[in-house]
Amino acid sequence: MEITEININLRDEEKLKAFVNITFDDVFVVRGLKVIQGNKGLFVCMPSRKLADGAYKDIAHPIDNLFRQKIEGMILDKYRKVLENPELQGTPDPY
Repeated sequence: MEITEININLRDEEKLKAFVNITFDDVFVVRGLKVIQGNKGLFVCMPSRKLADGAYKDIAHPIDNLFRQKIEGMILDKYRKVLENPELQGTPDPY
């Protein structure tokens, strides 16, 4: 399974820096990932929903840690490109 498209939409908030949609093999999209500014730098949150007890649960996520790192690396690379060139925002970046 390969990531074939990453779409970044910037946000101007203290912690939430962008919403992200990624496409796999040109046939399956996952929407609602987030680029977050944490205490130790940027990281990517998977799409989640709020539970009745106030906790959040991922609704889609990689099972393999290496694939998670690959996704996060590609997303953060695209995020940095969009920061340098804001007109790329909202446009798919084919891989």
